[in-house]
Amino acid sequence: MPSDHAPDSAPGKPGLALELLVHGVGGTTPAEMLGDPRTERVTGDSTAAIHRRTDDVDAERHPEDYAGRPVPEAYCWSNLTSGNGARALWLILLPFMVANLAHWTRPAAHGRRRTVRLHGLLVRLIALSLTVLLIAAACEVALDLIAWQCAGSERCAQERTWLGFMAAPQGPGDLGGWWSQPGRRLALAAVLPTAVTVLLWWLSHRTWSAYESQPPLERTVPEDDPAADGRPPLSLPGFWYGKRLVARLRAAHTAAGFLTVAGALTAATTKHDRTPGGNAVLDVCGWLLTGLVLAGAVWVLYVVCRRGRKESEPDDEADSPAVHGLPGASLAVLLLAVVHSGWSRPGWTSSGPLPGDEAFGVLAVLQGALVVALGVLGLRLHRLTRVPRTALAGLASGCVGMLACGLGGLLSGGVSQRVGDWLDGPGTPGQGGGHIAGPPIVLTWQASIIPVLLALVLLLACWFVFRVWRDARRLTDDVAAGYPDSLPDESRSRRIASAIARAGLTDQAPWLVATVAAATLVLGGVAVVGTLWTGQVPGEATDGAPDFVAGFADTVQTLGSWLVGFAFVLLLAWSRRAYKDASARRTVGILWDVGTFWPRCAHPFAPPCYAERAVPDLAWRMAMWTDQRPERRLVISGHSQGSVLAAAAVWQLDPDTRRQIALLTYGSPLERLYGRWFPAYFGPHRLASFHSGLECWRNLWRLTDPIGGPVRPESADTPEPGPPEECRGVDRGPLRDPLVYGRTRELPLPEPILAHGDYQADPAFAQERAGLLARLEERSVRFRQPTEGVPRQPEPEPEPESVPDPAADRLRRSRAGQTGRAG
Repeated sequence: MPSDHAPDSAPGKPGLALELLVHGVGGTTPAEMLGDPRTERVTGDSTAAIHRRTDDVDAERHPEDYAGRPVPEAYCWSNLTSGNGARALWLILLPFMVANLAHWTRPAAHGRRRTVRLHGLLVRLIALSLTVLLIAAACEVALDLIAWQCAGSERCAQERTWLGFMAAPQGPGDLGGWWSQPGRRLALAAVLPTAVTVLLWWLSHRTWSAYESQPPLERTVPEDDPAADGRPPLSLPGFWYGKRLVARLRAAHTAAGFLTVAGALTAATTKHDRTPGGNAVLDVCGWLLTGLVLAGAVWVLYVVCRRGRKESEPDDEADSPAVHGLPGASLAVLLLAVVHSGWSRPGWTSSGPLPGDEAFGVLAVLQGALVVALGVLGLRLHRLTRVPRTALAGLASGCVGMLACGLGGLLSGGVSQRVGDWLDGPGTPGQGGGHIAGPPIVLTWQASIIPVLLALVLLLACWFVFRVWRDARRLTDDVAAGYPDSLPDESRSRRIASAIARAGLTDQAPWLVATVAAATLVLGGVAVVGTLWTGQVPGEATDGAPDFVAGFADTVQTLGSWLVGFAFVLLLAWSRRAYKDASARRTVGILWDVGTFWPRCAHPFAPPCYAERAVPDLAWRMAMWTDQRPERRLVISGHSQGSVLAAAAVWQLDPDTRRQIALLTYGSPLERLYGRWFPAYFGPHRLASFHSGLECWRNLWRLTDPIGGPVRPESADTPEPGPPEECRGVDRGPLRDPLVYGRTRELPLPEPILAHGDYQADPAFAQERAGLLARLEERSVRFRQPTEGVPRQPEPEPEPESVPDPAADRLRRSRAGQTGRAG
């Protein structure tokens, strides 16, 4: 391991320079990042670590060998999201991840603390409803469809031999087995939803200990300090430390899962005990259990609503025993409900659906109301504090929350419908001719909207394909004009123009999200209204209607069931492949790279926030490198998602340390994605403030890049003192892509279109890195010799524009036009 305490510079000379490389989504190997097959890990572990080339491990002891060049280090963090096979289990957590994103997409709200807290509360309630919904769906499958309906049906139980031990008596002389009583069947089936709850708790606890428990840099900002409200949130020392909040929410959601199972059991048994001839003692016990379940639900709501995030300082305080004991108390209530359900009740038979199916309709209405309230609140915040280029004018939180609820509703409704179809044999659940009554009607309606949503998504995809074709034709001539020294080639120009047009689709993503979210809200409302109005499944509700309408209803109901079944099988197959295949696991990891950057502050069962490990790692490394060594220089170089991690880590440093650091970003989504979707944290005013605190920052981007783009911090008012005049401009681009248009004597083969990758291949990368190091070197020498007359470093030669005018201007205006229409 390198020694940071060895002398690395002579008096009056600049110190050793370090280039800290941070890769993007998907990850890469240290050898590829450093360009050398011989690398060594200098700090970190098998999950995330910093590597150097073998020849550079002892660079601090030989600084004379690195005059004019930096020591490269590579921070590899891909195993945080795509490491071992257990990451495949994260695929079942997608609705929870989307719900967590809804918290961070809120509009900017300067000084409106109560409004921000209300926004966080609404998102936490939506997240809690998702937990209850998915555990209730597990109860529907295990308790209602299998234990209550199928085991209680003679024909269904005969066709499922594995249900024989708990099948209901088949005749007057058949007394059945010990498990044949409905209450005992339900008690046994409760093992499945309880196991799902325990699995979610275990995944959350396991990832919590590996991610959220990492300590940040020890800096505090008291909550009563006025600066705590005005500082950028990502600079607060407790922002990347969600240990206490995740533990608190995990206790509440685990308890909610146990109470949901207990409520399903209690609803069935108490309805029987209250009928004439029921057991009075069991009836009283049922009332007591109902009271305990309701008291536990109120307790859970209190814990979820009581407090949100604390960012002004690392929150290491321990929660009260009332919070820690919540899961245990809820599990005790569940065990009492199991004992109560399993008590002998001779003569009890099961028929029809299980009592309590109305809960799914109530949950759907509640989620719709919460999403609408979240959208109205976001719209109001945006109107009060307008931030340029905010996605969907403040409605992003409501749309993302609706997508989370839609994913949860479609998953629960589709799986229930598919299991019902499987158990029903040749019949269709709820339409007669089958073995069982089937799932609740509202879930059947929800499963039926899947084909409609897929048809809408297909239409949107066709529209985007048409846009790519149209824009590619329009840009073809501009591309050829951008290479005036080359002979035009229509096919080559068309390919480059198509790459530019495809990259521009990223700016249309807000409209795609808004359309799907609005359609989900409307179709979900149709499902609830159809259930309440007709009380029948879609096929029966259209009886007497024209043949076309009736046929369409039957088709979407059947297709919805089969599509969810196919998706469930595909999910299992992909999970199995990801468990064994590293390349498939890396593909799954790319999804989590984008979706799990933000801390878990709404749903504790979401995939873990890798930034709560990566940002402290980078911040500690930069702080230790420059600690009390003003002569040292550091360029942190981030690609794609790595640029977001780099910026977040630099934000965590104190102002003096930031002045020893220069930032180089390329293919960066800081403004194009994060600035638009998360304006409260990466809006132009935040990026401008961040830019003013750095010694220098340069950003490279291409028109063909579907992810990266300009960061535009200069578009906001930059407070003084800002960076040096030479570094006021951040963006350099658009860079040429491909670098060479046609075949040349030096490059006889066609150069590839690089798009989002391999920015180091462009000469602009080495030029900008050299310029940043020169700026830091000048500052270092000026600091060590604070006397007048210190010669300034020669200014770098002005580089020619990467894309010659006038074609570059036309391409830039085309991209700006696409962005403006998307905004």
